[in-house]
Amino acid sequence: MSVDKNGLIRDIRLPFGLSDGEAVFEALKKEGLPPSTHAFVLRRSLDARRKEITEVFTVALSDIYSEFCYDFSKPCGREKKVLVVGFGPSGLFAAYLLAEYGFCPTVAERGKPVDERVKDVELFWKTGVLDPESNVQFGEGGAGTFSDGKLTTRINDERCRFVLNTFHRFGADRSILSAAKPHIGTDVLRSVVRSMRNRILSLGGEILYNTKLTDFSVENGRLKEVYLNGEPRSFDAVILASGNGAGDTYDLLMKKPLLIENKPFSVGFRAEFLQSDINIAAYGKNASDDRLPPADFSFFTHLKEGTVYTFCMCPGGYVVNSSSDEGRLVTNGMSYSGRDGKNANAAFLATVTAKSPLQALEIRRKIEAAAFSLHKGKAPATLIKNFLDGSVPSSFGHVLPTFQPGVELDGFEGIFPEKTLSMLQRGIAEFGKRFFYDPQGVLTAPETRTSAPMRIVRDSAFQAVGASGLYPCGEGAGYAGGIMSSAVDGLKVAEEIIGLNREKL
Repeated sequence: MSVDKNGLIRDIRLPFGLSDGEAVFEALKKEGLPPSTHAFVLRRSLDARRKEITEVFTVALSDIYSEFCYDFSKPCGREKKVLVVGFGPSGLFAAYLLAEYGFCPTVAERGKPVDERVKDVELFWKTGVLDPESNVQFGEGGAGTFSDGKLTTRINDERCRFVLNTFHRFGADRSILSAAKPHIGTDVLRSVVRSMRNRILSLGGEILYNTKLTDFSVENGRLKEVYLNGEPRSFDAVILASGNGAGDTYDLLMKKPLLIENKPFSVGFRAEFLQSDINIAAYGKNASDDRLPPADFSFFTHLKEGTVYTFCMCPGGYVVNSSSDEGRLVTNGMSYSGRDGKNANAAFLATVTAKSPLQALEIRRKIEAAAFSLHKGKAPATLIKNFLDGSVPSSFGHVLPTFQPGVELDGFEGIFPEKTLSMLQRGIAEFGKRFFYDPQGVLTAPETRTSAPMRIVRDSAFQAVGASGLYPCGEGAGYAGGIMSSAVDGLKVAEEIIGLNREKL
């Protein structure tokens, strides 16, 4: 343990429950530095695998450690007209950065403001009556608004710290700045989105709700006009951040002179277990310690045909209906900031590679339609033991499904391709061997919107190949997978439009 060139003291293992101030004091003492040294906890992670619960800290010396930041004191916009299509994480952060630099962006969001959207979603979960333009996929905040609010990511980009600081600035708890696995929950995320929207408006931005990109024209390789609700508009730059749930937007894009390529995507189901059982599996004899947070898990296994893995694990969460199209069914996971639900859930997914973007979209739609048709909107659900032996259960056990407006016991044959079904069966059996097996765990299908089924190819300036002036962005364009990476991609695209030198940022 020593101070590295970035001003970080790493791998400081201390008893569980110490405050940030106590951790900083111990780190400085071990390094022989005076207690008056300016320092702060950059990261803390829990280790409950041993007899004694410990936490591992990284402490940053304030005089050496430098965080990524922008200089908002030098606005440079107002002359360039920029449209942001979609107000999920990538569109939100792109619009926010543009606004702070004086660009007064216009945002076109096909759905409603977050408060109205929440009412529509809750009504849908209660009655099954879907609003195709205001649901878990569409509306202010994007699909991530109805999720666990996870801010973890596999990308290694210094902008991640800026995203965390921004979420904290607009209302998220300070703990996200140091947590190894930060999350803010669907309830807090809604409030943060609302606050960021108000900041964009205060800086001269414009937000058009219930406004959909219905068409655009390309002339001589450059974007000419866009059509919002059928009306032509002209902009100097258009950021396309429409999310991966907008199937009609994909249909539109595939008719245009763009370069769109295949990318692997994933399909599967949500698995629910009792959170108390997951705590025991993860924490062992320490599971009864009330100071410990609800445990999570992650899993992957490589098969000959592809990979089976978990995604978006929601401790103390709920399986939710994320449909956005009539006659199709989609599941997702969600939890509130307290993560205090009785069940835990996670997506279990198998990778799929299609022959073309069009075929990928057709596979996704076929799975969603097949699941819906079984029980007219209620989700097919089964137990793990029945999924593994191919039978249909007669009743639920100690794990009760949380999906609304309800589930029906059924098998998954006819929903997934046989190869995918086989991969999922072998994957969840392996999960049981490695981590935790509950024969009465509930599986609810299908989960199909975890990643985009295609990628809109862009050049080194982040513009679509075949349509300069159009900037595909975020998860829907195939460049992100989750709130954090989507937000970072939105920042990168906005930087390009603003004219910031990325190498010096």
